Amino acid sequence: MSLLRHTSASWRLNNHLWSVSTLTVVAIIGAWFTASYLGWINTLFFPSPAELFLAFKQLWQQGYLDITLAQHINASLLRVLTALGIALVTAIPLGIVMGLTPIIRAIFTPILDFYRPIPPLAYLPLIVIWLGIGEVSKILLIYLAIFAPLTISTAEAVRRVEPHRIQAVRCLGASSLQVIRLVILPSIIPELLTGIRISLGVGWSTLVAAELIAANRGLGFMVQSAAQFLSTDVVVAGIIMIAIVALLIELLLRQLQKRFARWSLYDY
Repeated sequence: MSLLRHTSASWRLNNHLWSVSTLTVVAIIGAWFTASYLGWINTLFFPSPAELFLAFKQLWQQGYLDITLAQHINASLLRVLTALGIALVTAIPLGIVMGLTPIIRAIFTPILDFYRPIPPLAYLPLIVIWLGIGEVSKILLIYLAIFAPLTISTAEAVRRVEPHRIQAVRCLGASSLQVIRLVILPSIIPELLTGIRISLGVGWSTLVAAELIAANRGLGFMVQSAAQFLSTDVVVAGIIMIAIVALLIELLLRQLQKRFARWSLYDY
């Protein structure tokens, strides 16, 4: 009975919070419509709802600079997902080794702590000097933004694994690879997926900086190019598209977390 009351209270609380969030969004959109209708906003700096709708319509039908909207989205997704794929096969193994081996952690922690806070735009010129202005430079910039937080989150997750669980399987004769496969990885799945979500958000936010490197397509390129011509409707439309794609990726990762680590999720 107590469990039913707790479940009912949680359900009511979730509905209340959802209603508050919905009302907040409706209020912001309503204020935007009102300010545009009354002329409080200069459309040179921020488009009206009607102008933004026309911008989306034009992008959908004609694209931007003779490139379709789908091609811009695909170019950005390919760069981010390629960087993420490389980070997964490098950052996660390194994070596991750092979490298990203090000497490896002592070697790599200063390096990661040094470059992690540096904004990608700071080392962007150096990457261009080293690798030119091709796709490799863009992917490397995004990869570096993803690598550090993913490595650190993985290492910290491994360090939080209960030592007696590792000792138990070692007593049964498990090898180091079996310990990682049977104990470490299942234990860190929730933190690992959270780390991937956070790292991917950092990488996606680095996209605009990456596409500054002589790109001719991509959502970041579209936003930067439109800004040069004061096409604020295209700029805002591009920003919204970046947010929508990032949100879809976030929802996909949440579904993976529900599938493989449901016990780690909390309903808000």
